[in-house]
Amino acid sequence: MSDIKITIIDREGEAHTVDAPTDMNMNLMEVIRSYELAPEGTIGICGGMAMCASCQCYILNLEHMLPEQSIEEEDMLDQAFFVEENSRLSCQIPITDDLDGLEVKLAPESM
Repeated sequence: MSDIKITIIDREGEAHTVDAPTDMNMNLMEVIRSYELAPEGTIGICGGMAMCASCQCYILNLEHMLPEQSIEEEDMLDQAFFVEENSRLSCQIPITDDLDGLEVKLAPESM
């Protein structure tokens, strides 16, 4: 098993450094849910299909190699609240070794 460290700042502003496995085909949204860093039913409502923006987060250190945004992710972020230049949908970010040390902040809940 290969784990990396990711720091996730929850919606209350508390930072959590967590272990994320790179060998389980997980995405960042699933890691956030597994550590219960957002209340149940407030993140990943669409199940990770880029069909809602409940898992929106802000990438705080942009030097990491993230996958390019898909058209579906771009379209969803165009419709979301609280979007910033560094916004991404955490369900569209697979956990890989390249993300070791990644820092993200969860976006506020939609209105």
